[in-house]
Amino acid sequence: MQSLYEQNGGTYRIVNDYRVPNFTLQDESEHHIGLWGKRRLAYLKNHRRVLYVNLLTSGKLTEHLREIDTAAYEQHEAIVRQMAAAQGVTEQLKADDAMLWVGKLNNVRACADEIVSKELICN
Repeated sequence: MQSLYEQNGGTYRIVNDYRVPNFTLQDESEHHIGLWGKRRLAYLKNHRRVLYVNLLTSGKLTEHLREIDTAAYEQHEAIVRQMAAAQGVTEQLKADDAMLWVGKLNNVRACADEIVSKELICN
């Protein structure tokens, strides 16, 4: 009588008198997961455990993290550009008062981080 694993096309190999299933992992291309993908991964592990396990066991976790990382990066850059323009953070300000420029730009980036985290990372 075949096992359910064998009925679904699985095979075994013999190792020291034990039958070991021949599992293969899906081929995943090397892709760097950036800051936003890592933040999403940490959020899933700590706050959305069931979704994390479902993505992990279905083999879709890496794809999900790549999508979130790309979308979050693009959204963050767009928000920084828009907010910097609205607050007058320009190259002229940088030339005139570098410390003020740094302070304003850091504030803009922190606000953009918070927006992206709320909208894409922690949902």
